[in-house]
Amino acid sequence: MKYFNLHAIVVGPLETNCYLLSDAATKNAIIIDPGGETERIAAAISAQALTPKAIVLTHGHADHIAAIKGLKKLYPLTVYIHEADMPYLDTPDLNGSSLIGAPFTSPAADVALKDGDTITVDALKLTVYHTPGHTPGGICLLFSNVLFTGDTLFRGSIGRWDFPGGSREKLLAALQIFRTFPVETMVYPGHGPASDIKTELEQNPYLVKS
Repeated sequence: MKYFNLHAIVVGPLETNCYLLSDAATKNAIIIDPGGETERIAAAISAQALTPKAIVLTHGHADHIAAIKGLKKLYPLTVYIHEADMPYLDTPDLNGSSLIGAPFTSPAADVALKDGDTITVDALKLTVYHTPGHTPGGICLLFSNVLFTGDTLFRGSIGRWDFPGGSREKLLAALQIFRTFPVETMVYPGHGPASDIKTELEQNPYLVKS
């Protein structure tokens, strides 16, 4: 019997994947990367009769954090982000919102994450893998056989490294972590379609062995 449910909502002008991961029995949920359109996210939460308990951010860019303020007005949420990306939430020049002419700040996170930390809501347990390069505090989140990769890994590609705090060298080094996961592990990225580790190791030009 399936003990969790996973629902994706594509939000904002950059079509960010916001994920609702919920415990099938309790209906308590984790929101991953609420990048905008608070009302749509709230409507999806209501439609599934969920009770969101936490927001977990794969990194601090504007298109992944824009709905935090609105959601915190609706629900009592604990916000998690890697410690290295904490400054992004209240710094428009870092989170990128100033680059698009609409600078904004987000409420501070409640918990600063580190590599190896876990986030638990009922039967849901996310394990944090620090994958810097797109931002200093970029992370991936492993739950069961599902890996939320944020903007570190996309289907057939990887994230940019030319934003403030980005590093090509760190991102390429961080990609090696994907060789350690079982090949059947599903990949749910911050943008675009889902994939799996087998496909990425065989077809992603940044991961294919020469």
